Amino acid sequence: MSQRTLKGIIVGTAIGIAFGVGAYTFAYARGWAYLTDDAAACANCHIMNDQYSGWIKSSHRAVAVCNDCHTPASFVGKYATKATNGFWHSFYFTTGGYEDIIQIKPHSLEIAEQSCRKCHQEITSAIEGSHASSPGKEFSCIRCHSSVGHLK
Repeated sequence: MSQRTLKGIIVGTAIGIAFGVGAYTFAYARGWAYLTDDAAACANCHIMNDQYSGWIKSSHRAVAVCNDCHTPASFVGKYATKATNGFWHSFYFTTGGYEDIIQIKPHSLEIAEQSCRKCHQEITSAIEGSHASSPGKEFSCIRCHSSVGHLK
């Protein structure tokens, strides 16, 4: 057997193992559920139970699911955000580096802020106009209404 053939077998085996482990993990973690808009999928991981429970109690439950507030509206943006968040959630959970109290990252916070503004455009436009004269106080829905989507 040539050196090149042996190298090809090793590389092919490594790729096969990585693919197999990835497919098993995706199936074990019910990864297909994350491709839907089912809010219960967000609670597949115990770390999200408080957020899911809070959403169930909130008024937003009747009009919005997790993806409506936490992913961009565009198809590519939505699934790119879901893939990125899913990868890092899985990575930190698997390696034990996940905090017990989940914290929203700046990029995700900006997505949620824009979602508030989109759904409540008439209200936010009126409020933002009156806040424009407040130097150093950037208008933020989430700063004042941080628990609206996830009641405690």
